[in-house]
Amino acid sequence: MNADQVLDAKGLACPMPIVKTKKAMNNLEAGQILEVKTTDKGAKSDLTAWTKSTGHMLLDSKEEDNVFTFYIQKG
Repeated sequence: MNADQVLDAKGLACPMPIVKTKKAMNNLEAGQILEVKTTDKGAKSDLTAWTKSTGHMLLDSKEEDNVFTFYIQKG
């Protein structure tokens, strides 16, 4: 999936991945995609809930070598 911007939040603990994701989303236009990479295991539930509550869309997520990658489209 092609992302318009990549956010590296690896090594950060909750709530920092969400805080950094929110800040990065503010710099995107509606419809653009942010790729978020994190090692925080709680990020899946956190980012899923956050995207629903903010009107963004979680397009895809995957886990590889303890790194979680999320693709979020700005609403």
